[in-house]
Amino acid sequence: MVDLSRWPLFSLLAPEELAVIRQACVFGTSANEAIYITHSNEVFVMGLNCSGCLGTGDSLSTIVPKKVDFLRGKKAVSLSYGSGPHVLLATDDGQLYTWGHNGYSQLGNGSTNQGLSPVLVTANLTNKRVTQVCSGSHHSLALTHDGEVFAWGYNNCGQIGSGSTANQPYPRRVTGFLQGRTAMSISCGQTSSMSVCDNGEVFGWGYNGNGQLGIGNNGNQMTPCRVQALQGVCVQQLVSGYGHCLALSDEGVCYSWGTNTYGQLGTGNKSNQLTPVRVLADKERVVEIAACHSTHTSAAKTQSGQVYMWGQCRGQSLLLPTLTHFSCTDDVFAGFASPPVMWRLVSVDPEDFLTVAEALRKEFDSPETCDLRFSVDGKCIHVHKAVLKIRCEHFRSMFRSQWTEDQQEVIEIGQFSFPVYKSFLQFLYTDTVDLPPEDAIGLLDLATSYCENRLKRLCQQIIKRGITVDNAFTLLSAAIKYDAEDLEDFCFRFCVSHLTQVTQTQAFWQSDGAMLKEFISRASRCGAFKN
Repeated sequence: MVDLSRWPLFSLLAPEELAVIRQACVFGTSANEAIYITHSNEVFVMGLNCSGCLGTGDSLSTIVPKKVDFLRGKKAVSLSYGSGPHVLLATDDGQLYTWGHNGYSQLGNGSTNQGLSPVLVTANLTNKRVTQVCSGSHHSLALTHDGEVFAWGYNNCGQIGSGSTANQPYPRRVTGFLQGRTAMSISCGQTSSMSVCDNGEVFGWGYNGNGQLGIGNNGNQMTPCRVQALQGVCVQQLVSGYGHCLALSDEGVCYSWGTNTYGQLGTGNKSNQLTPVRVLADKERVVEIAACHSTHTSAAKTQSGQVYMWGQCRGQSLLLPTLTHFSCTDDVFAGFASPPVMWRLVSVDPEDFLTVAEALRKEFDSPETCDLRFSVDGKCIHVHKAVLKIRCEHFRSMFRSQWTEDQQEVIEIGQFSFPVYKSFLQFLYTDTVDLPPEDAIGLLDLATSYCENRLKRLCQQIIKRGITVDNAFTLLSAAIKYDAEDLEDFCFRFCVSHLTQVTQTQAFWQSDGAMLKEFISRASRCGAFKN
């Protein structure tokens, strides 16, 4: 399982936020942008937002995850990013969305205007379903369900495969030697393009100054050219680094070629290779290879789960594959790539697998599996007695001392509101609370009554984050009422520091007289009313 907290941006998220992530990608010139998709197919972004690459409709940066509503329940099957950066995303129904930097028409929408929001790209893709996308520095590729490759964007080195160096504003089918062949995968270097066909043949086009096309010379190619040195080898996976390539055969053999300035070919030296050479020859069968067009790092995983890395690793040049303690190639890029981007759209867990925490979260308020119901304000909440007994001393004592199996399996609750009580029960299943600060006051009351100290602290955190001049005095009163000393001190200091605004609010003047008197006295002792 990939640990997303290895990436600095995701280390900012709380455990409960990380727990709902299904797919994620970190990108950007300094790994300073991220996009992630939850199990409910909601899309969130955060980071610097260079060239509008977060797709939020503006150019504002955000360190707090911001929801981008364009998938509408669809699943993402492929995502890639360029150096601008620009972003490409393909959905499970074959639609293609693009946004971000567009100085060379790499968004495929016919313009060079920056794309602040995701747009659906349809030009020349009618009746086509996009299954994979990939990006170079400023060009884009898409693979369709019928094995056709489309390219667009910057074309200074022939990376579009059109036979010229004119930029391409819309998706254009790549033909030449790909005509009549069925492509199975695509890959991009900074200014080069690669494709693997269903028979295992490899083709490349675009920039070839360091041999990254693997065709035996260093001349740029305006149209696809077959990698002859791999004749007789059935390639199953191909990945591209900044200026090098790795290929994996059906027999588990790894090959590399292209730029080798940092040892990214794993050959033991820094000499470029114009044709594929075998690496990891003395190791066991390789099952996965990894590289990314914005880095000079290479990684591979063997059938026993060993992960190797080589190339530029935290400023060092590793000339030979080096064994790591990692369990997946993604961790190599989190810890050692420069920048520490993701080389692919990472799936956190197989979709058919649920952790214990995820399973509990899923079964909360489930009528199908519950054995107990709470009725609050005429609405039912479905729960499981075993979970409540394990998680809460209040329920453990109640079921032990009062409950018998023949008792009515509906418990009426009149002391608390439905949102508050449901949030409390949900907390027992998820360890998280999602309430506005005003409702968190009621939950704080419940937490005090049920002696749930951790819940009490969470409520205080919610209230602190949500305090405003309009609700500050109400929250202060609640903190005093529920004996939350730390929260009381925080709310008091907020009220004093915003004294003029707070004393003009309705909540201040409608508060309890004794409370108002005590606040004025305490604030006066602090010198708040001396002027």
